[in-house]
Amino acid sequence: MDQFDEPPRRPQPMGASLPIGNDPTEIRQRIETLEMLLERSFVIPGINRPVGLDSIAGLIPIVGDIVTAAMGAYIVWEANNLGIPKWKLWRMAGNIAFDTAVGAIPVAGDLFDFMFRSNSRNLKIIKRHLDKHHPATKVIEG
Repeated sequence: MDQFDEPPRRPQPMGASLPIGNDPTEIRQRIETLEMLLERSFVIPGINRPVGLDSIAGLIPIVGDIVTAAMGAYIVWEANNLGIPKWKLWRMAGNIAFDTAVGAIPVAGDLFDFMFRSNSRNLKIIKRHLDKHHPATKVIEG
């Protein structure tokens, strides 16, 4: 039997699969994955600075900022599903609105997107809430 007698292999999906449930642990995993995609998915060679889709899409005038704002709004929506207090949701929405408004300014906004990470700030708010109210979701990093 040679290699041509084997049945053809089907392509496998790339990347990790995300949970689709409403359990706080699964929601946390989805939010962390989206934050990583938006803020830290690539490293700029030479300066070793992580950037994500938020900074890269921000280079496309208006459309890029709207798309990344919508993705950031999804994080706020997931936070609402976790039962985070309204004032924290408003703070998270303010982070996204500020990032979108300043990020829409040509050139200066692109530099701002590089430095201000609204999704990372929002993830920090969510992690604090989950660590306090759902300690079983805590992930030990190390």
